[in-house]
Amino acid sequence: MTRRTEWPGAEADQGPGPEYAADVSGVPAEPGRGAGFGEGAGRRSRSRSRDGGSPSSSRAEKGEPRDPVEQARNICLRLLTGTPRTRKQLADALRKREIPDEAAEEVLSRFEDVGLINDAAFADAWVESRHHGRGLGRRALVRELRTKGVDAAVIDEAVGQLDSDQEEETAKDLVARKLRSTRGLDRDKRIRRLAGMLARKGYGEGMALRVVRQALEAEGEDTEGLDEPF
Repeated sequence: MTRRTEWPGAEADQGPGPEYAADVSGVPAEPGRGAGFGEGAGRRSRSRSRDGGSPSSSRAEKGEPRDPVEQARNICLRLLTGTPRTRKQLADALRKREIPDEAAEEVLSRFEDVGLINDAAFADAWVESRHHGRGLGRRALVRELRTKGVDAAVIDEAVGQLDSDQEEETAKDLVARKLRSTRGLDRDKRIRRLAGMLARKGYGEGMALRVVRQALEAEGEDTEGLDEPF
């Protein structure tokens, strides 16, 4: 069954974001590891307890498998339900849960093979969602993708698909929405506030000053010297 979910963090008033599909049926149980990801392990654990076997660990009592590969698979599937993740995010989660590196690597590589982990698709969708949904510029998008462990070459390709004209149009929209709240302030304070807002959202200084100057000129504001850095 294919599960499709909206991108996380999308604001309610922004409409549906990019979709990201994950086919969890493409990760079969491996031979010798038991049926299913948790249900069979739970039955085995209860059976051992009734047969007078050794005391079960807290993990086994909860119906979780003892095998580290099955544990890693279950953890990844739970984390991927409802939101996409990068390989590094999943690797960090497995490390935090003390999954052995060899088991983690086996599961992560398998998930990449079947398309459940796809950092390139993640980066493309992230750029699309965060630019159109939050108005973020290239610099902010690069910073965010770096924190999620996406490879630099993958980031460059994803951000490179953001059209420069579209980025500037988005910057103009942001300034237009903010402009009214700056009326009544002196010119230099308006410039700093508007250009600072664009800088925080990841727009370069040159584009920020150009967009702010155009917006102020349209209101009849004197923009002499505005090309100078603030």
